[in-house]
Amino acid sequence: MSGGAPGPTRPSNVSRLSRNKDFNVFWLGQALSVIGGSISFFALPLLVLDATDSLAQMGLMTAVAAATGIVTGLFAGHVVDRVDRRRLMIVCDLARAALLGALPFLWLAGPRIWLLYLMTALVGVLKTLFDVAYVTAVPNLVPAEDLTAANGRLMSTFAVGTLVGPVAAGAIAVWIGPDWALGVDGATFLVSAVTLRWVRLTPRPTPDGTEAEHLPVSGARKAREMFLVGFRFLWSHALLRPLTVLLTLLTFVTVGATDLLIFRVRNDLDQSAATLGYVVAVSGLGTLVGALCAGRLRRLLGFGACWLGSVALVGLSVAGIGVSRDVPTIAALAAVFMFGLTVAGVCSMTLRQEVTPDPLLGRVTSVFWTVHNASGPVGAAVLTLLAQTHGVPVISLAAGAFCLLLVGAGLFTPLRAGGTGLPKEPVTGSPGRGPARIPSRRARPGRRR
Repeated sequence: MSGGAPGPTRPSNVSRLSRNKDFNVFWLGQALSVIGGSISFFALPLLVLDATDSLAQMGLMTAVAAATGIVTGLFAGHVVDRVDRRRLMIVCDLARAALLGALPFLWLAGPRIWLLYLMTALVGVLKTLFDVAYVTAVPNLVPAEDLTAANGRLMSTFAVGTLVGPVAAGAIAVWIGPDWALGVDGATFLVSAVTLRWVRLTPRPTPDGTEAEHLPVSGARKAREMFLVGFRFLWSHALLRPLTVLLTLLTFVTVGATDLLIFRVRNDLDQSAATLGYVVAVSGLGTLVGALCAGRLRRLLGFGACWLGSVALVGLSVAGIGVSRDVPTIAALAAVFMFGLTVAGVCSMTLRQEVTPDPLLGRVTSVFWTVHNASGPVGAAVLTLLAQTHGVPVISLAAGAFCLLLVGAGLFTPLRAGGTGLPKEPVTGSPGRGPARIPSRRARPGRRR
């Protein structure tokens, strides 16, 4: 007799995501917002450059944005884990829409650089709160086995934004000015807020006792305690610990890399804002390809090889951008740069989502970003000041070499191992002491998590 009938075919990640209404509404709503964010990312440095003609001012503005994110990160995770995440994202969208939408009208009275610093700081606070909630929302929209595919799809949306946004920003900057490009970004946040009202988040199930151990208790906690809860988790994990250290150092050179690219094309090579927009748009192809390939590369190569290889590409491309005088070559290298950042970003974000309990995910994400972004403001200011003194080529070569040194250092950590990146020991533990569980509140009264 012939064998039994074959069992039902398990649906692929792609087909499951396509049938996930909440995820698709979330994804489509963020798509337009990402395009607007890409416009601002490109238009703000142009507005600073037009108003001041100073590379140092561009770097300082980038530093202010990064520093604001770091300070906000000290409490953002605590806020995200205590409040309704969906409502928090809606509030952040509406506030950013009001701030950016008002800027072009305020700018009619004349360029005022202090206004840009103030707006950058306020938007930075709202962006950090939104981004932490955004990362924690994805595991509440899709099952664990779909996380890599979902993050890849969201990152591909970011790639489309980096393709369309700079071109649109360049065109708007030429026609009516970069201040109105920021106003367009404000309108996209309204769309995001409306679509979020139709999204339903479902918290992930947690192991028995985890929720009781990790959910906030009554009463306010000091900022230090909020920070340390997530930091202890990061530091106890064999992969998250070296990943955080290396990303902190990598951020030092990559936060200011966009400023170096803009100054290289706009001033060193004397190209128009429209040409610069096309260069940045081409870099979006790297983001798109990286988002589409990240899941497959991680499965084939393992987390460590995938992440370290991506950092190597980032270093080589930064060095190449700084020494090339050919615009198409710079555009291609910018695409390689974004490919490396995208693959590395998808892999690291998915790893955190996989290994962190849901009630703790906001704080772990916030601490992770705060720690590894801590060097960003310093790096942006230092790189742009050095580049203004010694030239973009020399500083870009040094930054690229530094990235390659980080890859070498990573080979001496657990990141070098292959596999999916999932921990082979329990998620919680004490470094050097073997696995350990976080004591319950009954065992340690008055201590949270």
